[in-house]
Amino acid sequence: MPPEPSSRPVSQPSPQPLNVADLARHAAGVAPDRVAFVDGERSLTWAELDADADRVAAALAGLRLEAGARVCLVLGNTLAFPVAYFGVLRAGLVAVPVNPANTPRELAHVFEDSAAAVVLSGPAALADVEAALPITGAPIVVGVDGARPSSGLVLDELPAGQGAPEAARGGEDLAVLMYTSGTSGRPRGAMLSHRALLADLEHVGRIEPSPTSPDDVVLLVLPLSHVFGLSTGLGMVARAAATGVLVDRFSAEATAALVREHGVTNLVGVPTMYQAWCEVPGIAEAFASVRLAVSGAAPLPVGVLRRFHTRAGHLVYEGYGLTETAPSVTSTLCSFEPKAGSVGRPVPGVEVVLVDRSGAEVDSDDAGEVRVRGANLFSGYWPDGADGPDEAGWWSTGDVAVADEAGDLTLVGRRTELILVSGFNVYPREVEAVLALHPDVLEVAVVGIPHPYTGSAVQAFVVLRPGSSPDAEALRTHAARLLARFKCPTAIEFVESLPHTATGKVAKGRLRETPAPPATAVPDE
Repeated sequence: MPPEPSSRPVSQPSPQPLNVADLARHAAGVAPDRVAFVDGERSLTWAELDADADRVAAALAGLRLEAGARVCLVLGNTLAFPVAYFGVLRAGLVAVPVNPANTPRELAHVFEDSAAAVVLSGPAALADVEAALPITGAPIVVGVDGARPSSGLVLDELPAGQGAPEAARGGEDLAVLMYTSGTSGRPRGAMLSHRALLADLEHVGRIEPSPTSPDDVVLLVLPLSHVFGLSTGLGMVARAAATGVLVDRFSAEATAALVREHGVTNLVGVPTMYQAWCEVPGIAEAFASVRLAVSGAAPLPVGVLRRFHTRAGHLVYEGYGLTETAPSVTSTLCSFEPKAGSVGRPVPGVEVVLVDRSGAEVDSDDAGEVRVRGANLFSGYWPDGADGPDEAGWWSTGDVAVADEAGDLTLVGRRTELILVSGFNVYPREVEAVLALHPDVLEVAVVGIPHPYTGSAVQAFVVLRPGSSPDAEALRTHAARLLARFKCPTAIEFVESLPHTATGKVAKGRLRETPAPPATAVPDE
């Protein structure tokens, strides 16, 4: 069951905020001296952060940008990020969070596609940012947090401009342009309005008991350039006027020490983090202050969930969401009883239906594509709102799930990742979950490959636990005990590691670029 209610005061967001930056203003009003964010030896109170955001808004106003101009934030998880983020929104501009680990080629795509007017860069990414600038139409690069670009412009040194009224933009106006790669192709910009981002926070805040309360201390190790870190992490901290501990690079040992040092109460992580924390000696003692642990962005293997519960003494509540839903759709915090392998029930304010290819709702226990409706949905893809919600407000996610009688969802794969073996549906997630139960398997990813007899077959990429020896036949035997023959992997490749995105999701597009080994068996029809 969800954690028991505590004596903590209930979070009080500002009355009907119109602009996401209103959250920081409200936090400064109700808790001016409370520490808002900690970054190593540095910290800011909510009053200090709000004042710094004002200065950023004034400096950007001095650049005489048009309302709604895009400002790329190529910043890590440091104090500079929340200050710049709220400052950009307060100036009536659009924030475009970008992972500072991106290559110049990846940065160039975002700069050009978004028609960015300004890029705010920290020192770590500055060289790549300047290498990514196009020959013509280049955005203005402004240094942040000690970075000094070749333009000579530094945010703290810009003269203050006039204007930037706080109520100038909000509601349906675009607040954040978040680039997401989806399943294939170049990243597309998902248009998240102030309305969508604020609605998502309100939906999550209605879960009882509240996931984030004013005296919570939240570990912010997920990249703030990702919607999960930006909204579920940073956004909920601001909504509750709580405290966030910023971490720019994940290390299981270092973050465990920070949890102990700062009395962290809330963990917002991804499966690879929980897997790594399981291996830290004394993790239960280090996490003694934790009251809530949530996981998202990628499916949480049942074995990791159980091992973390045993080693650290905490349940992990799993959620499901997407960039396009800002991001929350379901959570096991909303379930009557959390189930291993499930992503739970819809959060308050979100509707979910499972449909077949014709758009009709599927029967209970049948797999169907997840369709979502709620005020947290995006406004379509940049720049023209293409492929957004339909006229009735529904949006098809491309994810396939099964719902049990209680309404709890279990994800089984992506519609576009469906593997058709002799006409039978194989969902990679189901095969991955079975292979992950083998004691020698540390991590696994499954994709479809061409097969001369059945059209497609199942290929598994497997990372073994240290000390284990590769044995493909043992894995096939294990799979055959739990899966129909046509679902069992025809090809198994042992690899040292799997490619991951910034939030720990397996980058299957890169796996598909690996030449497939020859099929070793013909699956039964």
